[in-house]
Amino acid sequence: MDSTASDSLASLWDEVFGSQPDPDLWVVIATLVAALAVVVPPVLWRVSRNAITIAHEGGHGLVALLTGRTLTGIRLHSDTSGLTVSRGKPHGIGMILTAASGYTAPPLLGLGGAALLAAGHITALLWLATLLLVAMLVMIRNAYGALTVVLTGGTFVVVSWLAGPQVQAAFAYAVVWFLLVGGVRPAFELQAKRARGGAGDSDADQLSRLTHVPAGLWLFLFHAVSLCSLIGGGRWLLEG
Repeated sequence: MDSTASDSLASLWDEVFGSQPDPDLWVVIATLVAALAVVVPPVLWRVSRNAITIAHEGGHGLVALLTGRTLTGIRLHSDTSGLTVSRGKPHGIGMILTAASGYTAPPLLGLGGAALLAAGHITALLWLATLLLVAMLVMIRNAYGALTVVLTGGTFVVVSWLAGPQVQAAFAYAVVWFLLVGGVRPAFELQAKRARGGAGDSDADQLSRLTHVPAGLWLFLFHAVSLCSLIGGGRWLLEG
């Protein structure tokens, strides 16, 4: 019995942390096209942006915890906005990093995902994403947010457990492309809102008040992180 259990654990370990073969180049390109198809058209973006909001607010929450703040809750709204609340000093490096992590989280997650896929760790990426979504679900404080995270996490679980290797690979590449491509658009949307006199309490404006650095420079940072992640992550995905 012990030997059987050990063999099962070893097999599971190899399945999750072992490497899987790269998909064909046409699959990589097709998943890029699919990601663009749900990011570029405004109608589809209004729906798909919910997933970017999950990564955005998850980034706030994770960095809040890593910097010693107390995470009290996360809310996701049907208009694709979100709110992450944490307790701690209202100033200092912890608060600055927490505020800066929202717009940078989706592209950086995409970059990390691209690194995993380039190393052949397709299953590990799917399981890691599932664990992060489960951890985030614990902190969700509204029904819409819980529904969104459950549906997203459920999709990862179904693909991880029931789909074959080719479907898993295509799904993983589509997710990473979506984070890389979709991570670029929100910073431009924020810039457009601020140009019209809106979004006065955005992450960039909060960072400006915390650091006395103009909000425009923080916007430049968001653009730089998202575009560099897209270029670097895209290269890793295409080169395999």
